[in-house]
Amino acid sequence: MSVLVFVGLYLIGDPTSMLVSPEATEIERQALRKALGLDQSIWVQYLTFLGNAAQGDFGRSFLTGQPALQLIIERMPATVELVIVAMTFSVLVGVPLGILAGLRPKAPSSKAIMTGSILGFSLPNFWIGLMLIMLFAVYLGVLPASARGETVNIGPVALSILTIDGWQHLALPALTLGLAKAALMIRVTRAATREVLPMDYIKFARAKGLRPSRILNVHLLKNILIPIITVAGLEFGQAIAFAVVTESVFSWPGMGKLLIDSIITLDRPVVVAYLIMMVFFLVILNLVVDILYMTIDPSAREKVRD
Repeated sequence: MSVLVFVGLYLIGDPTSMLVSPEATEIERQALRKALGLDQSIWVQYLTFLGNAAQGDFGRSFLTGQPALQLIIERMPATVELVIVAMTFSVLVGVPLGILAGLRPKAPSSKAIMTGSILGFSLPNFWIGLMLIMLFAVYLGVLPASARGETVNIGPVALSILTIDGWQHLALPALTLGLAKAALMIRVTRAATREVLPMDYIKFARAKGLRPSRILNVHLLKNILIPIITVAGLEFGQAIAFAVVTESVFSWPGMGKLLIDSIITLDRPVVVAYLIMMVFFLVILNLVVDILYMTIDPSAREKVRD
């Protein structure tokens, strides 16, 4: 993957065109290329990068001169808190509505829920974000349209979810990201509910005269958690890695905006370092999801033992 990104950015253009004045002479451009190591062949540059990356050095940003890894880590808390709030919203809204739609599939309320989920699933994130900005920031003027709010430092980590101003700035981007995820959670939960309801243990629980709330909380919810956790975990990783559109629309200073800014300026060290970090993150996240899956589902543990 790193080869594809490295070669792709190399073919797109010369980063020095973004870094020097249009009036700069060719001698000045060549001096900058030499200083950045861009005067060497692509394969020499790539092997040099791999050698340094193996020692934890992903290079320095062409634009700022800061270590690429440091730039990414500085932006990480903003993206993580945005995604955690959005995913929490999606689970709290999507799971109850999905269960309701699964329990009474022919009720008007269920049809309305599924229609809403189709809209949330189909509409592009940038359009939802722009509509929320128009409503809450432009017409009503109750929420800010961009940037991150006041932060509080917990050790080296700056968090905005500990201040009211931070929540005001976080609300619209989290809602934009969370609505699409909630639509997906509704569909997954409804499908799982419809699959579990005809099972013998549900029929047996009803035959024993158990209260509907106990059947729902103990027998139904426990068994539909497996697909919900799997999908929520994968969506969490996808949102952490590629919340590019939402962060760009709201000028949210997270990793996604850093990625898109780095691609525009051909800042190769930052782009390659970011994608390598995300690959490792997604691998670890999938491992965590698999462990949770086996913890919840005893049959999965038995398959692993066999």
